[in-house]
Amino acid sequence: MPVGTRATVRGLTPEELHATGADMVLANTYHLWERPGHRLIEQVGGLHRFMAWAGPILTDSGGYQVFSLRDRLRISEEGARFRSVLDGQYRMLTPEVVVEVQEALGVDVAMALDECVELPATPEHTAEATARTTRWLHRCLEARQHPERTALFGIVQGGLIPELRVAHAEELTALDLDGYAIGGLSVGEARDRMLEMVELCTAHLPADRIRYLMGVGQPSDIVDAVLRGVDLFDCVLPTRAGRHGQAYTWSGRRNLRNARYATDPEPLDPSCGCPACRGYSRAYLRHLVKCDELLGKRLLTAHNLHFYQQLVSRVRRAVQVGDASALQAVREDAGRATRRARDGGPQVARSGPGV
Repeated sequence: MPVGTRATVRGLTPEELHATGADMVLANTYHLWERPGHRLIEQVGGLHRFMAWAGPILTDSGGYQVFSLRDRLRISEEGARFRSVLDGQYRMLTPEVVVEVQEALGVDVAMALDECVELPATPEHTAEATARTTRWLHRCLEARQHPERTALFGIVQGGLIPELRVAHAEELTALDLDGYAIGGLSVGEARDRMLEMVELCTAHLPADRIRYLMGVGQPSDIVDAVLRGVDLFDCVLPTRAGRHGQAYTWSGRRNLRNARYATDPEPLDPSCGCPACRGYSRAYLRHLVKCDELLGKRLLTAHNLHFYQQLVSRVRRAVQVGDASALQAVREDAGRATRRARDGGPQVARSGPGV
């Protein structure tokens, strides 16, 4: 899912976003609650109409803001009391408010409010936050008014404590939820620890429900998480990297600010069919990046999203037919795409994008 925090994926129209291959987008409850307000969006026909997006929409609950804005809030059993970054006023985000806002937005998937701990965290603090996440989930379930319209996903927490992760996954599974998310990862831990926690969680979550890894990640992270049972992802990396002159390609991650691209007439990625690769040279794209031109940000954002959709399409097809060699090939290609591109010539993916 491309990330459209404030009801827009920066720089792209809905038509351009759909052309990248994206079917579903993510928006953020907290930010839309603050501005323009969920009741205004409800009044004009809901979030789909408001942002002119016909596909499914998932909204994060604001739980990540409980983590990222921790210097501006106070957590209690009631919820998270924020000091607004817009006007300095205090606002209370509770499980009941989270459900009210997301149902008013009319989204397809709502997330329960959770508490994500900052690492490193003591076992006592981690256990306390995980237990509070469960209590908040029960309040979210009780607050639902439109379960037939908006699915509700619970979020597995537990930090980097294996026993706590397993226990929380089993506890949430017993509630028979619409879907399950794995939260509290990709917040500074080592990659192998993240994958260890992912595998622990998916092993104890039902295989017939969506399993969603929140906020992850690099191309190689996505492939390795799929191989551990994850179905759904969101991440700001492809769009943020594009706005800063970084492009994911099958021959490696390219920094268009590098001087070596100043006179390079080759397309960004010869095997890619996106507009940036079909119509422009690396030299021109570098020129746009160096001049901070909006067109450069738009083209590279669209390219990176197109690349990510190609990546998951390849993984999906290989999984569907049970082709182990194809899975290994895309895993190797994803690893190459995550690393910085070499100075040599382009290296086209062995299997070819979309295969």
